[in-house]
Amino acid sequence: MVKFTFGCNNPNLQYVQITATFETSDDLTQILLPSWRPGRYELANFAKNIRNFRVFDDSNSLLVIKKLTKDSWEVPTENTAHMRVEYNFYANELNAGSTFLDDTQLYVNPVNCCVYTEATYSEQVEVELHIPSAWDVATSLEKSEGKWYADNSEELLDTPFIASSMLQHQSYESAGVLFHVWFNGEVKPEWDRLIKDFKAFTDLQIARFTEFPVKEYHFLNQILPIKAYHGVEHQKSTVISLGPSYEVFKSLYVELLGVSSHELYHTWNVKAIRPIEMYPYKFREENYSKLGYICEGVTTYQGDLMLYKSGVYDEKQYLKELTQQVQRHFDNPGRFHYSVADSSLDTWLDGYVAGAPGRKVSIYTEGCLLAFCTDVIISNSSDGKNGLDTVMRRLYFDIALKGRGVSEKDYQAAIEESAGISFQNFFDDYINGTRPYESILIDCLESIGLDLGHVPSSKYSEGRLGFKVVKSGNEFKVAAMYPGGPAEMGGLVLGDKITGVNGYSCEGELNKWLDYFDDEIKMLSVNRGGKLLTIELPVLDRNFYMTYTVRKTEKPDTNQVRAFDKWKR
Repeated sequence: MVKFTFGCNNPNLQYVQITATFETSDDLTQILLPSWRPGRYELANFAKNIRNFRVFDDSNSLLVIKKLTKDSWEVPTENTAHMRVEYNFYANELNAGSTFLDDTQLYVNPVNCCVYTEATYSEQVEVELHIPSAWDVATSLEKSEGKWYADNSEELLDTPFIASSMLQHQSYESAGVLFHVWFNGEVKPEWDRLIKDFKAFTDLQIARFTEFPVKEYHFLNQILPIKAYHGVEHQKSTVISLGPSYEVFKSLYVELLGVSSHELYHTWNVKAIRPIEMYPYKFREENYSKLGYICEGVTTYQGDLMLYKSGVYDEKQYLKELTQQVQRHFDNPGRFHYSVADSSLDTWLDGYVAGAPGRKVSIYTEGCLLAFCTDVIISNSSDGKNGLDTVMRRLYFDIALKGRGVSEKDYQAAIEESAGISFQNFFDDYINGTRPYESILIDCLESIGLDLGHVPSSKYSEGRLGFKVVKSGNEFKVAAMYPGGPAEMGGLVLGDKITGVNGYSCEGELNKWLDYFDDEIKMLSVNRGGKLLTIELPVLDRNFYMTYTVRKTEKPDTNQVRAFDKWKR
């Protein structure tokens, strides 16, 4: 058995004391730390937080350590039956995928701080926590006689826990499965409202798949006093960070529902229906896959749709969520340059940031909209008998439960079987290619009685001059430019800080000054890396950035109403 202990002495220093004990049988044993974590498909260098890494034998003597890579070590173990690994892990970051320690909590995501060995990877793991007696523990690990257990190292790495005196807890049941909801931090849960809504979307998701993959599930909510929004999926739980505290059950409640439904859907899609390249997980290297549009795109689409179909979201709220995805699509010129499949592969290159301007697209946004089109086309082609639910259910039962990963060919075959038509051009042009799909998006919307409206952005800088800004004090930093628009033609550069218009200081009101000089040439005062410039923007008689809205058709015909009802079934 593998044994771990976690201590939290001197929490103000934010170093977690970790001890791991492993059986040894080889002359040399490699000690390994994951290089990335599932749910975040980029390398992560967790080892940079390790201090005082030491290894002892059965007689409590130090073993000589040879460091092989940034996150692997080798020790001689020919004369010992066990080795004890001791180290401190710096835990000063609090989000849904991190490890964190202070005087109020010990929060651990084992995947970023727990070492393992190949020889003992399949052995049971025992976890002991040295924490204040007043602290409770929220986790999906099995508890017995004051300790916690995982079936093997992979389960440990996939099982976060929160130890804290501030935990609040309620539970509900769906299809015979017990679901736990935990809140940690300053928050006043509206339990009746939350349990009603959570049970509604949980009931529907299980009904669509007909079963839940695990026997028990935990929502672990880290509530922060500052702005936060992040969720990470695990097989038996999810961690969600959200804030500020005072808005969680007010303006952020819709976000709490959205991320919770999204992460729950991941229990099937990604944790069970896993890309073939990630089956099994290879923690020591990149797990390159082009299927991010399934992992995150389908989950984004289905997470919101399940809230709508279960009655948690009303029609207005659902269309607002869909509109946000459409807006992000049109605002990103990367759609002309890089496919969603290639953008998935390149999360391992530049993570989840925009990277070079206009280079790639979001697997969440493009995957979501392509999932919507796929769902509508299947529904229309099968007269409402099938939909994307059918596809995902088939992938779950026919592939995931048979112990293998999903390929793009599997996904396409399941879609074509459900729709009864070929999707080859769809995959070639829109998933693996960069052909614009606005026309099929509009066709799919119209077929179910939805319209896509658009008007010029009400912000003068966006609608008339083709650039977006981020305000910082009285300056406005150029964050994006419309291809071929006045800003680009006039010579603005991303990162330029605009301080004035036509000789007048903006004083925090850029768009009011731009609108004031509507019929005049715009001379922008710009700070570019400390150099003061004046940039003249040309006047073009057209609009650039648009504001999009998905809305119900005013007078849908009978076929549209019928198709909408079958799609929303």
